[in-house]
Parts: sequence; structure tokens; C-alpha cells
Amino acid sequence: MSLTGKDGALSQIENWIASRSPNFVCLADAHCAVVSTKNRALHNAYQTAGLVLGDGMPLILMCKLLNERRPQRVRGADLMRELCGVSAERGYRNFFVGGRTEALSELAKRLTERYPGLPIAGFISPPFREMTDLESREMIRRINQAKPDILWVGLGAPKQELWMAKHRAEITAPVMIGVGAAFDFLSGSKTEAPLWMQRCGCEWLFRMCSEPKRLSRRYLHVVPSFLGLLFIGVLSRLSGAKTGADPIS
Repeated sequence: MSLTGKDGALSQIENWIASRSPNFVCLADAHCAVVSTKNRALHNAYQTAGLVLGDGMPLILMCKLLNERRPQRVRGADLMRELCGVSAERGYRNFFVGGRTEALSELAKRLTERYPGLPIAGFISPPFREMTDLESREMIRRINQAKPDILWVGLGAPKQELWMAKHRAEITAPVMIGVGAAFDFLSGSKTEAPLWMQRCGCEWLFRMCSEPKRLSRRYLHVVPSFLGLLFIGVLSRLSGAKTGADPIS
């Protein structure tokens, strides 16, 4: 996991835009850590990403507990807000992939109201099912034709990470960023957890209570699996074994 915070991430992203050097950014949480231990393709996606930022407090706390490394938390929604503000000032073109067409329209509307002058190159709502090769090629063609500087990918984890890694060589945008639920938060279709819950690591609980039907099953699997990773890490540390850099490495 990258140790840089939000300011460092913004600086790196602007460097990529200036050099037109294609890269992608992943934002990881406890769910991602658990899935990456079993999904080799996701593990490889993290390996090839330009930045892997810690989006979830439980994952950040786990890294700090098990390792000397001290990664800083960077929430996807906060990074998106900051970068949209920078884009409005510097003219970076933004493109959005993921979610429903109506939600993307509302997202574009709210962002341009909050950040006057924000260049929006376009948005695409892909099907929720697996896309055909023809559909995928057409979507990439539309993205490249719009010539964005920043491609925001809100397909949900791990789908967005796998998509960015797979199509990195085909996308001409210098930066792709997978932001998960940030589209929903910034469009107003979902409510963000209170700041105190974000800081204490209980944002996942707020989200589960907000969407019990969709998220309960996920967290019933993620929480014990994540605690298992933590337990194994603690045992390894107590025994003097090297735990590695972090759960996502």
C-alpha cells in the first residue's frame, strides 16, 4: 500500500497528467484486502497500480498495528472532491464510468455547480452484466474520443480494479481512478457516514445499516475474514516472523 496521503496523491496525479504517463489508482478497504488474498487477478492489479491508497480505517489501523509503515487514509469521495476542485482551476477534463445514467447526470450537475468551470468530457453507464468484447471496445473508443485527463471508474470493487488493470494499455487518459461509492455520495443518491464514524472506523457499519439488503451478506463475510487476517498477522509478529509490508502488497 502506498504511504502517501491525499496531498501526495494529488501531486502524483498531476505529474502523470503533465507527463501524459498512463497510470491507475486503487482505493482499498477491508473488503479489498480479504478478496485480494483469494483473487490472484485483483492481487496483480494492486501490484501494477501506480498508487494503492487506504480508503478504509480498519485497513489503515491494521497496517499500523502490524507494521512499522504508517499509511495515511485517503477516502475516495474526498480525493474526488479535491481533484475536481483542482480540475476546475487547471482545466483537467474529467470522464465518469459507472452507475446509472440518471445518477451520472445528477453527479455532473452537482459537480459543475460546486466547482464552476469543471470540464466534464462525458460519462457512460455500462451494463451491470458482463460486457461483450464489442461493447467494451465501443466504450473505450468513446472514452478515448473524449480525450479526458482523468477517468473516474465507479464500478465497485473488485470490478473497477480489474477493469482498470485490464484496459490500462488501451485507455489514453493519463489517470484512471477507481472510487467505488464516491459517485453515489457526490450525486446525493446515498448519504455519507457522519465525520465521527469515518474517523473511528465505523463507516462500514453506517453503510451496512443504510443498505442492509445489499451489504449485510458482504460484511458478514468480510468482518470475520478480516479479523482472521489480523489474528494471523498478530501471531506472526509475536513469533518474530516478518508480516510483509501490508495486507495489500
